[in-house]
Amino acid sequence: MFCSKTPQGPGPACHLWLAIAFGAGLSLAASSASAQLAPNQTHGFGNGGLVTFTYLQNFDCVEQPAMDLDFNSVKAQSDPSELQTPICQVVTEPTEDPTGGDIKHTAHLYVFVPMFSVDNDQNPADAMPCPNGGRPGELCGTALGTALINAFGFLPEAWKTHPLVSTQCPDPNNPVPGTCTMHASSVDLSFTLAALGKAPNPPTGNIFVPTPNHSHVIDNSRVNALPIWWEVRPVLILHQSDWPAADGSSGITSSHAMDDAEAAGRAIEVGSNFFLFFSSVMSSSATASHDMHAMPSFHNTSSSSVLATSAASSASHRSAQEAGSTAVRMQH
Repeated sequence: MFCSKTPQGPGPACHLWLAIAFGAGLSLAASSASAQLAPNQTHGFGNGGLVTFTYLQNFDCVEQPAMDLDFNSVKAQSDPSELQTPICQVVTEPTEDPTGGDIKHTAHLYVFVPMFSVDNDQNPADAMPCPNGGRPGELCGTALGTALINAFGFLPEAWKTHPLVSTQCPDPNNPVPGTCTMHASSVDLSFTLAALGKAPNPPTGNIFVPTPNHSHVIDNSRVNALPIWWEVRPVLILHQSDWPAADGSSGITSSHAMDDAEAAGRAIEVGSNFFLFFSSVMSSSATASHDMHAMPSFHNTSSSSVLATSAASSASHRSAQEAGSTAVRMQH
């Protein structure tokens, strides 16, 4: 009914209709494909838009010879057993990244952790279990929920089995709470909780918990980056209104907006010894929308001072990082 056939074949109008239909089909297929993530990919945000990360090797939690990340009073250089299971410790920062380069020049991955509760959750059973049983002594499930409710007065969305906000990890291809593609599945919060006044200060032992539900933000100038190592810098988001929507239509979706939230006391940024290796590509839709609109701390440093200075130190390096990111991308 759309094409009338002449003795010479379909007429010009029919050819035009077929071309339009075929083009629309290709466009729809491309759009659908771009919305799907490969098993080694997650989404992130940057420069106000959605980006896609492609992970090309496993994580690394760097421990240097003079560190003692398991608090047994034996430095890593003389404690082989300490190095057999990774200790990914929030707040603790090495001086070098996995390449051996100065961490001051390492790209930053801001890992947003939802430290609020949408429904003032008081049920410890809502806390996530340990992935694959967890590691010895890890807080999981009801025990984790009880500890968090006692510490904060509610169960944060970060450790709910079923969070009430959208997060980019766990990744959609393997949505197991406490996991994410090519990430560690547990983190040590000993220094974080000590700095917040929720645990002994200085810490006397590790406090392992499953990797929290989280989303990602990168510096505006790095939205299109070849594969490099990134330092994980956890950012505790304290207000639901700042949490980024899945499509980036609201909430904090740029490092500049993150800096503003930190300055206003709505977010807390710290470092870590946790690194991820991935490339980043900004989505074409995010690019089009944007065009239309216009020093390191070791664990023997006071934890309270680390929280007070870490974000300020990161922000002071942000401009220099962004200015040099083009050169870094060219080198890689």
